[in-house]
Amino acid sequence: MRLSRLIIFATITATLFCSQVRAQTQLSELAEISVLTLGPYQGELYSAFGHSAIRVYDPTLGLDEVYNWGVFDFDQPNFYLNFARGYLYYKLGVHPYDRFRDYYIYYNRYIHEQKLNLSISQKQKLFDYLQWNSLPENQNYRYDYFYNNCATKVRDVMLTVFSDSVKFDGSYVKTDYSIRNLTDIYLEKQPWGDLGIDICLGLPMDKKAIPDEYMFLPDYIESGFNNATIGSMPLVSETISVYESREEEVESGLFHPLTVFIIFALLVLALSIWDFKRKKLSRWFDMLLLGAFGLVGCLLFFLWFFTDHQAAAVNFNLLWAFPLHLIVAFALFKNRKWLIQYFLIISISLVLLLLLWFTLPQQLNVFLIPLVIVLLMRSSLNYYLRKA
Repeated sequence: MRLSRLIIFATITATLFCSQVRAQTQLSELAEISVLTLGPYQGELYSAFGHSAIRVYDPTLGLDEVYNWGVFDFDQPNFYLNFARGYLYYKLGVHPYDRFRDYYIYYNRYIHEQKLNLSISQKQKLFDYLQWNSLPENQNYRYDYFYNNCATKVRDVMLTVFSDSVKFDGSYVKTDYSIRNLTDIYLEKQPWGDLGIDICLGLPMDKKAIPDEYMFLPDYIESGFNNATIGSMPLVSETISVYESREEEVESGLFHPLTVFIIFALLVLALSIWDFKRKKLSRWFDMLLLGAFGLVGCLLFFLWFFTDHQAAAVNFNLLWAFPLHLIVAFALFKNRKWLIQYFLIISISLVLLLLLWFTLPQQLNVFLIPLVIVLLMRSSLNYYLRKA
């Protein structure tokens, strides 16, 4: 339904404005328009999913440009505030193809080019829209990680320009992945980034993705176009491998979140045994621990209720990163009677959470289990020693 409304609105917009640019540049009979799929790069979190763009090539006009919806500007007003609130705006950039290509080759990212099976009039219609979309007053759009990004824009432009003539057949998708499953696959070599996403994004990430939703990933844009038609013809006439990447070597080492958290849990276990033997709590540590967990909880609460990040809603990580931990952290140095009940409730809740970890509707990251055990150890110890 959301996609249908987008297509209807964009089609009306394109009809109204494409006529303004139609006479500017007329493509020749030799013109070609292609979809570019650029491979992932593990050097940055945002580049781990790959990239998509559209190339317009006309040797007669000396035209060879790439239309790229993946441009953002740190200098835009209130950039960081807007990002935190979910109001992040990206824009369409236009680049010389040779520089664009060489950039991705330099970073060892494969380049696949799908030539579109369009008539000259269809190419002109698509090019007119791209020209209009690249105007300063039209180039910005509200970015969404999963529903309105550099990859989905390539698909949506085709649907906008050609409407019902283009059909994407999703029957090639044979898996039952959720959006979280898909992000996990692409972030396998970036466990810290994957952990951060799993903590911050909630239950909407765990719904079964339909084929259209797979297309937030550039690889599935490529597959989607390979299984699409325009009229009665295949949408892609030819696929060219411009560059194939070499296998990336990514250092794993000991600085893996699971390794770090297990070592941390063992250290906390040793501290807790020492506290138990001496019948005295290390309150400074509990203050830091609960303060940190409480701050994470406040962040998750903020993302859920005070931003437009739709994927951050209904976050089950709040079962362990409880915002009230932050208040309790400052109450630890006073013998408040209610702290006994608080730590009892938290201890019971954490035991239930660990028992139900793999049956919850939201898939919680397994790397977090040692941290939850740490919180359980300190909560149960606080209950026992405060009650004594």
